[in-house]
Amino acid sequence: MQLHQRIVSAPVDFGAIRSEFGLASEYPAEAVADARDAVDAFAGTRIDRTDIEFVTIDPPGAMDLDQALHIERTPTGFTLHYAIADLGAVIVPGSALATESELRGQTFYLPDGTVPLHPPVLSEGTASLLPGVDRPVALWTIELSDDAVPLSFSVTRALVRSRERFDYAQVQAAADAGTLPPSLAALPEFGRLRIEAGLAQGAISLRLPAQEVVADGDSWRLRLEPRTAADDWNEQVSLLTGMCAARIMVEHKGAGLLRTMPPPPASAIESMRRTAAAMGVEWPDDMPVGRMLAGLDANTPAALVLMSEATGLLRGASYTLLADLDDPSPDKLTHSAIGAPYAHVTAPLRRLADRFTTEICLAHCAGVEVPQWAADGAKAAADTMRRTDAVANKVDRACVDLTEATLLEPRVGATFSAVVLRDATDSRPAEIFVSEPPILARCEGKPPEGQTVDVRLTVADPATRTIVFEYERPQT
Repeated sequence: MQLHQRIVSAPVDFGAIRSEFGLASEYPAEAVADARDAVDAFAGTRIDRTDIEFVTIDPPGAMDLDQALHIERTPTGFTLHYAIADLGAVIVPGSALATESELRGQTFYLPDGTVPLHPPVLSEGTASLLPGVDRPVALWTIELSDDAVPLSFSVTRALVRSRERFDYAQVQAAADAGTLPPSLAALPEFGRLRIEAGLAQGAISLRLPAQEVVADGDSWRLRLEPRTAADDWNEQVSLLTGMCAARIMVEHKGAGLLRTMPPPPASAIESMRRTAAAMGVEWPDDMPVGRMLAGLDANTPAALVLMSEATGLLRGASYTLLADLDDPSPDKLTHSAIGAPYAHVTAPLRRLADRFTTEICLAHCAGVEVPQWAADGAKAAADTMRRTDAVANKVDRACVDLTEATLLEPRVGATFSAVVLRDATDSRPAEIFVSEPPILARCEGKPPEGQTVDVRLTVADPATRTIVFEYERPQT
């Protein structure tokens, strides 16, 4: 089965979702003034690394550019330079800007625009790593072995200048054509090696179709989010940096904030093994679940079924304060989907926690005391992240649900082809994937798991953001 989609569009008003979840786009005037007048508190002490030819990789049209990258092959491995916007240097603790950002927690992305963590004059302007301008950053330098294992790593305050911005499709096209710029020439090899290293340490990566709502003239349509190998390579840069940050905080003890996830329960793995056997997927006893999933052809029904079930393995992600841990055992420190301790440090323009964790790492690497605002504020930042992560997930789902219901409302009663991702139980209906248009939905009846079946749309209600399909067993 090939995953593809037919373009369908309809006018959709996302204003009700903004109101429902209390997303206020307008920033308080005093906080906007703080952002407009922000200055670099460390301007006189930064190292000048404008000699490094950094580039950025972001979605098309993005202006809040947190990260700039330069990676090169060396005779013994790789050297990675990763520049992260230095928000701790331009946001004054206790200011109106700090207070408002600490309330918002993160940027919320809706199809018709963002609800930003920081005023755009800062996040899309003076703090964004736009090409051709000098910017203050937290500069990570990571030296890696020939097989991309980190040997040394540190972060310091620096001044850098990005040379060019790319999106993922451009990087992929250049990689395919053999025309990557020197700053990225080593990225594909690095990415592949890091992916393999992750699988070796038990990482789990899901490649379920990701729905997104995109503009189509004056209307909106659903599509499957295209993911390229370049997405995966670039993700490995961020993941590696987060793992290095976590090691710095764990080794220094005291102040620190990790992103953690408990190991999946044995019962969930056993259930997946039964499903794999029923689907005819070979899964040796000694093969970790992440490696089994990585070896599947994502375009097959079996892969869709198993990856859908694997979402149950990745539960319980949270933020863990090192100071609160009486038992710093590996299970308490590790993010099970990554297979190692991990911290958010690479998206401070869009995520509150990163400002605090970056400041903690900068202090540890400089051999100085962690600033009081970062040490004391980490707990409140963790609480805000937990709260706003839950809201962000609900907002994302509400936007997709509203678009689905609006698009499908005129087609109630129509029949669609679908792959059954999960069969029904006493407590929940079956889950299906319809490829045209791309929809993950619940289905009444008892469709057979892993099979491609015809289902009928029975409900499409924009008011309640509800769609329901129904399966009727074919007559024999």
